[in-house]
Amino acid sequence: MRITKYAAIDIGSNALRLLISNVIEHKKETITLKNSLVRVPIRLGQDAFTTGIISRYNIKQLSRSMKSFKNLMKVHDVKNYLAFATAALREAKNGKYVIDRVKKKSGINIQIIDGKKEARIISNSNVFDGIDPNKTILYVDVGGGSTELSIIKNNKTLKSTSFKIGTVRLLTNGVDNETWIMAKKWVITNTKPFTNIFLLGTGGNINKLYKISNNNENKPLTYRKLRKIYKNLNSLSYEERIIKFALNQDRSDVIIPATELFLKIFEWSGAKEVYVPRVGLSDGMIKELCKKLN
Repeated sequence: MRITKYAAIDIGSNALRLLISNVIEHKKETITLKNSLVRVPIRLGQDAFTTGIISRYNIKQLSRSMKSFKNLMKVHDVKNYLAFATAALREAKNGKYVIDRVKKKSGINIQIIDGKKEARIISNSNVFDGIDPNKTILYVDVGGGSTELSIIKNNKTLKSTSFKIGTVRLLTNGVDNETWIMAKKWVITNTKPFTNIFLLGTGGNINKLYKISNNNENKPLTYRKLRKIYKNLNSLSYEERIIKFALNQDRSDVIIPATELFLKIFEWSGAKEVYVPRVGLSDGMIKELCKKLN
Protein backbone atom coordinates (compact mmCIF):
# COMPACT_ATOMS: atom_id res chain seq x y z
CA MET A 1 0.00 0.00 0.00
CA ARG A 2 1.20 3.51 -0.89
CA ILE A 3 -0.39 6.67 0.55
CA THR A 4 0.36 10.07 -1.00
CA LYS A 5 -1.15 13.43 -0.11
CA TYR A 6 -2.38 15.75 -2.86
CA ALA A 7 -4.05 19.14 -2.50
CA ALA A 8 -6.57 21.21 -4.45
CA ILE A 9 -7.02 24.98 -4.07
CA ASP A 10 -10.34 26.26 -5.42
CA ILE A 11 -10.43 30.07 -5.75
CA GLY A 12 -14.11 30.86 -6.23
CA SER A 13 -16.17 34.04 -6.37
CA ASN A 14 -17.50 33.68 -2.82
CA ALA A 15 -14.73 31.80 -1.01
CA LEU A 16 -11.39 29.97 -1.22
CA ARG A 17 -11.03 26.28 -0.39
CA LEU A 18 -8.05 24.06 0.32
CA LEU A 19 -8.74 20.33 0.13
CA ILE A 20 -6.02 17.89 1.18
CA SER A 21 -6.68 14.25 0.27
CA ASN A 22 -4.99 10.94 0.95
CA VAL A 23 -4.50 9.08 -2.32
CA ILE A 24 -4.25 5.37 -1.48
CA GLU A 25 -2.84 2.94 -4.04
CA HIS A 26 -3.53 -0.68 -3.11
CA LYS A 27 -3.70 -3.78 -5.35
CA LYS A 28 -4.10 -1.81 -8.62
CA GLU A 29 -6.88 0.26 -7.05
CA THR A 30 -6.69 4.00 -6.29
CA ILE A 31 -8.86 5.43 -3.50
CA THR A 32 -9.06 9.09 -2.49
CA LEU A 33 -10.07 10.07 1.04
CA LYS A 34 -10.53 13.61 2.34
CA ASN A 35 -7.95 14.45 4.97
CA SER A 36 -8.53 18.16 5.60
CA LEU A 37 -10.73 20.94 4.22
CA VAL A 38 -10.21 24.65 4.91
CA ARG A 39 -12.60 27.35 3.66
CA VAL A 40 -11.79 31.09 3.74
CA PRO A 41 -14.63 33.58 3.03
CA ILE A 42 -13.07 36.08 0.61
CA ARG A 43 -15.68 37.43 -1.81
CA LEU A 44 -13.62 38.19 -4.93
CA GLY A 45 -16.80 38.28 -6.98
CA GLN A 46 -18.00 41.37 -5.11
CA ASP A 47 -15.10 43.23 -6.75
CA ALA A 48 -15.09 41.51 -10.14
CA PHE A 49 -18.83 41.83 -10.84
CA THR A 50 -19.18 45.46 -9.72
CA THR A 51 -15.98 47.41 -10.48
CA GLY A 52 -14.29 44.78 -12.66
CA ILE A 53 -11.13 45.09 -10.54
CA ILE A 54 -9.98 42.97 -7.58
CA SER A 55 -9.33 45.46 -4.78
CA ARG A 56 -5.96 45.94 -3.03
CA TYR A 57 -7.51 44.68 0.19
CA ASN A 58 -8.73 41.42 -1.39
CA ILE A 59 -5.40 40.91 -3.18
CA LYS A 60 -3.71 41.12 0.25
CA GLN A 61 -6.27 38.74 1.76
CA LEU A 62 -5.82 36.30 -1.13
CA SER A 63 -2.02 36.44 -0.79
CA ARG A 64 -2.22 35.85 2.98
CA SER A 65 -4.55 32.89 2.44
CA MET A 66 -2.27 31.34 -0.18
CA LYS A 67 0.72 31.70 2.19
CA SER A 68 -1.31 29.92 4.88
CA PHE A 69 -2.39 27.21 2.44
CA LYS A 70 1.24 26.67 1.43
CA ASN A 71 2.27 26.25 5.07
CA LEU A 72 -0.58 23.81 5.68
CA MET A 73 0.49 21.78 2.66
CA LYS A 74 4.05 21.65 4.05
CA VAL A 75 2.80 20.47 7.45
CA HIS A 76 0.72 17.75 5.75
CA ASP A 77 3.66 16.79 3.50
CA VAL A 78 1.60 17.32 0.34
CA LYS A 79 3.46 16.01 -2.70
CA ASN A 80 1.64 18.00 -5.39
CA TYR A 81 -1.23 20.46 -5.81
CA LEU A 82 -3.44 22.28 -8.29
CA ALA A 83 -4.75 25.82 -7.77
CA PHE A 84 -7.64 26.84 -10.03
CA ALA A 85 -9.50 30.16 -10.14
CA THR A 86 -12.96 30.51 -11.69
CA ALA A 87 -15.35 33.33 -12.67
CA ALA A 88 -14.14 36.22 -10.46
CA LEU A 89 -10.48 36.15 -11.54
CA ARG A 90 -11.51 35.10 -15.04
CA GLU A 91 -13.49 38.32 -15.49
CA ALA A 92 -11.47 40.78 -13.42
CA LYS A 93 -9.50 43.20 -15.61
CA ASN A 94 -6.51 42.78 -13.29
CA GLY A 95 -6.87 38.99 -13.02
CA LYS A 96 -3.42 38.27 -14.48
CA TYR A 97 -1.82 40.89 -12.23
CA VAL A 98 -3.50 39.27 -9.21
CA ILE A 99 -2.21 35.77 -9.93
CA ASP A 100 1.29 37.12 -10.66
CA ARG A 101 1.24 39.10 -7.41
CA VAL A 102 0.02 36.11 -5.40
CA LYS A 103 2.69 33.86 -6.91
CA LYS A 104 5.38 36.39 -5.99
CA LYS A 105 4.10 36.65 -2.39
CA SER A 106 3.24 33.01 -1.72
CA GLY A 107 4.85 30.84 -4.40
CA ILE A 108 1.44 29.38 -5.30
CA ASN A 109 0.90 29.04 -9.04
CA ILE A 110 -2.77 29.75 -9.91
CA GLN A 111 -4.42 28.78 -13.20
CA ILE A 112 -7.57 30.55 -14.39
CA ILE A 113 -9.99 28.04 -15.96
CA ASP A 114 -13.13 28.52 -18.07
CA GLY A 115 -16.63 27.34 -17.21
CA LYS A 116 -16.58 24.26 -19.44
CA LYS A 117 -13.33 22.99 -17.94
CA GLU A 118 -14.79 23.65 -14.48
CA ALA A 119 -17.83 21.49 -15.30
CA ARG A 120 -15.67 18.71 -16.77
CA ILE A 121 -13.40 18.59 -13.71
CA ILE A 122 -16.34 18.40 -11.29
CA SER A 123 -17.86 15.56 -13.32
CA ASN A 124 -14.55 13.67 -12.84
CA SER A 125 -15.29 13.41 -9.11
CA ASN A 126 -17.53 10.74 -7.57
CA VAL A 127 -20.52 12.83 -8.60
CA PHE A 128 -22.49 9.91 -10.11
CA ASP A 129 -21.94 7.38 -7.33
CA GLY A 130 -25.24 5.76 -6.32
CA ILE A 131 -27.20 7.19 -9.28
CA ASP A 132 -28.73 4.88 -11.92
CA PRO A 133 -26.71 5.56 -15.12
CA ASN A 134 -29.84 5.02 -17.23
CA LYS A 135 -31.41 8.15 -15.76
CA THR A 136 -31.20 11.37 -17.76
CA ILE A 137 -29.44 13.94 -15.62
CA LEU A 138 -29.38 17.72 -15.86
CA TYR A 139 -26.21 18.52 -13.96
CA VAL A 140 -26.26 21.96 -12.28
CA ASP A 141 -23.25 23.52 -10.58
CA VAL A 142 -24.10 26.90 -9.05
CA GLY A 143 -21.12 29.04 -8.09
CA GLY A 144 -20.67 32.64 -7.06
CA GLY A 145 -20.03 33.89 -10.59
CA SER A 146 -21.35 31.27 -12.99
CA THR A 147 -23.60 28.25 -13.36
CA GLU A 148 -22.49 25.21 -15.34
CA LEU A 149 -25.16 23.02 -16.95
CA SER A 150 -24.78 19.61 -18.62
CA ILE A 151 -27.13 16.95 -19.98
CA ILE A 152 -25.77 13.54 -18.98
CA LYS A 153 -26.95 10.04 -19.97
CA ASN A 154 -25.14 6.75 -19.26
CA ASN A 155 -22.39 8.83 -17.59
CA LYS A 156 -21.73 10.58 -20.92
CA THR A 157 -22.09 14.34 -21.40
CA LEU A 158 -24.40 15.06 -24.34
CA LYS A 159 -24.54 18.87 -24.02
CA SER A 160 -22.70 21.32 -21.80
CA THR A 161 -22.67 25.08 -21.30
CA SER A 162 -21.89 27.84 -18.81
CA PHE A 163 -23.90 30.97 -17.99
CA LYS A 164 -22.82 34.12 -16.16
CA ILE A 165 -25.43 33.52 -13.48
CA GLY A 166 -24.00 33.09 -9.98
CA THR A 167 -25.02 33.90 -6.44
CA VAL A 168 -22.60 36.79 -5.85
CA ARG A 169 -23.37 38.15 -9.31
CA LEU A 170 -27.10 37.99 -8.49
CA LEU A 171 -26.58 39.86 -5.22
CA THR A 172 -24.88 42.67 -7.15
CA ASN A 173 -27.65 42.75 -9.81
CA GLY A 174 -25.10 41.63 -12.38
CA VAL A 175 -27.35 39.31 -14.44
CA ASP A 176 -29.25 40.92 -17.30
CA ASN A 177 -32.60 39.77 -18.68
CA GLU A 178 -31.04 38.45 -21.90
CA THR A 179 -28.86 36.01 -19.93
CA TRP A 180 -31.92 34.71 -18.07
CA ILE A 181 -33.76 34.20 -21.37
CA MET A 182 -30.80 32.33 -22.87
CA ALA A 183 -30.46 30.07 -19.80
CA LYS A 184 -34.18 29.26 -19.78
CA LYS A 185 -34.17 28.52 -23.51
CA TRP A 186 -31.10 26.24 -23.17
CA VAL A 187 -32.67 24.21 -20.35
CA ILE A 188 -36.07 23.85 -22.07
CA THR A 189 -34.57 22.98 -25.48
CA ASN A 190 -32.09 20.43 -24.16
CA THR A 191 -34.43 18.67 -21.70
CA LYS A 192 -37.44 18.52 -24.06
CA PRO A 193 -36.34 15.29 -25.88
CA PHE A 194 -36.38 13.37 -22.57
CA THR A 195 -39.52 12.26 -20.72
CA ASN A 196 -38.02 12.05 -17.24
CA ILE A 197 -35.28 14.43 -16.07
CA PHE A 198 -33.45 14.37 -12.74
CA LEU A 199 -31.30 17.22 -11.48
CA LEU A 200 -27.86 16.68 -9.98
CA GLY A 201 -26.71 19.69 -8.00
CA THR A 202 -23.26 20.67 -6.74
CA GLY A 203 -21.91 23.72 -4.92
CA GLY A 204 -21.86 24.98 -1.35
CA ASN A 205 -25.43 26.26 -1.37
CA ILE A 206 -27.19 23.10 -2.55
CA ASN A 207 -25.03 21.10 -0.11
CA LYS A 208 -26.27 23.34 2.72
CA LEU A 209 -29.88 23.12 1.51
CA TYR A 210 -29.60 19.34 1.48
CA LYS A 211 -28.29 19.41 5.05
CA ILE A 212 -31.20 21.65 6.12
CA SER A 213 -33.65 19.18 4.52
CA ASN A 214 -32.52 16.36 6.88
CA ASN A 215 -32.87 13.89 4.01
CA ASN A 216 -31.45 10.42 4.37
CA GLU A 217 -28.02 10.01 2.72
CA ASN A 218 -28.24 9.47 -1.09
CA LYS A 219 -31.97 10.24 -1.15
CA PRO A 220 -32.80 13.01 -3.64
CA LEU A 221 -34.30 16.32 -2.52
CA THR A 222 -37.72 16.99 -4.04
CA TYR A 223 -38.86 20.22 -5.66
CA ARG A 224 -41.71 20.41 -3.17
CA LYS A 225 -39.38 20.14 -0.16
CA LEU A 226 -36.92 22.65 -1.62
CA ARG A 227 -39.74 25.15 -2.18
CA LYS A 228 -40.81 24.70 1.45
CA ILE A 229 -37.22 25.32 2.66
CA TYR A 230 -37.04 28.42 0.46
CA LYS A 231 -40.23 29.88 1.94
CA ASN A 232 -38.85 29.30 5.43
CA LEU A 233 -35.44 30.86 4.61
CA ASN A 234 -36.98 33.82 2.79
CA SER A 235 -39.27 34.61 5.71
CA LEU A 236 -36.25 35.17 7.96
CA SER A 237 -33.80 38.05 8.13
CA TYR A 238 -30.10 37.65 7.29
CA GLU A 239 -29.28 37.45 11.03
CA GLU A 240 -32.11 35.01 11.80
CA ARG A 241 -30.92 32.63 9.06
CA ILE A 242 -27.42 32.58 10.59
CA ILE A 243 -28.80 31.65 14.01
CA LYS A 244 -31.58 29.22 13.03
CA PHE A 245 -29.66 27.26 10.38
CA ALA A 246 -26.07 27.74 11.64
CA LEU A 247 -25.05 29.47 8.41
CA ASN A 248 -21.76 31.23 7.84
CA GLN A 249 -22.06 34.98 7.28
CA ASP A 250 -21.13 34.65 3.63
CA ARG A 251 -23.66 31.84 3.14
CA SER A 252 -26.68 33.50 4.72
CA ASP A 253 -27.16 36.00 1.88
CA VAL A 254 -26.18 33.93 -1.19
CA ILE A 255 -28.34 30.94 -0.21
CA ILE A 256 -31.49 32.86 -1.21
CA PRO A 257 -30.58 33.55 -4.88
CA ALA A 258 -29.06 30.05 -5.11
CA THR A 259 -32.35 28.45 -4.03
CA GLU A 260 -34.31 30.69 -6.41
CA LEU A 261 -32.04 29.59 -9.28
CA PHE A 262 -32.48 25.89 -8.49
CA LEU A 263 -36.27 26.35 -8.31
CA LYS A 264 -36.25 28.05 -11.73
CA ILE A 265 -34.24 25.17 -13.24
CA PHE A 266 -36.68 22.69 -11.70
CA GLU A 267 -39.56 24.53 -13.37
CA TRP A 268 -37.84 24.95 -16.76
CA SER A 269 -36.79 21.29 -16.95
CA GLY A 270 -39.88 19.69 -15.44
CA ALA A 271 -37.68 17.75 -12.99
CA LYS A 272 -39.14 16.71 -9.64
CA GLU A 273 -35.99 15.70 -7.72
CA VAL A 274 -32.36 16.76 -7.31
CA TYR A 275 -29.52 14.45 -6.27
CA VAL A 276 -26.88 16.14 -4.11
CA PRO A 277 -23.60 14.16 -4.04
CA ARG A 278 -21.88 16.84 -1.90
CA VAL A 279 -18.73 17.06 -3.99
CA GLY A 280 -17.26 20.04 -5.79
CA LEU A 281 -14.49 21.42 -7.95
CA SER A 282 -11.75 20.59 -5.43
CA ASP A 283 -12.77 16.88 -5.39
CA GLY A 284 -12.53 16.77 -9.20
CA MET A 285 -9.16 18.54 -9.05
CA ILE A 286 -7.72 15.76 -6.88
CA LYS A 287 -8.88 13.22 -9.49
CA GLU A 288 -7.35 15.41 -12.22
CA LEU A 289 -4.06 15.47 -10.34
CA CYS A 290 -4.09 11.68 -9.92
CA LYS A 291 -4.57 11.17 -13.68
CA LYS A 292 -1.89 13.73 -14.51
CA LEU A 293 0.75 12.22 -12.24
CA ASN A 294 0.05 8.50 -12.70
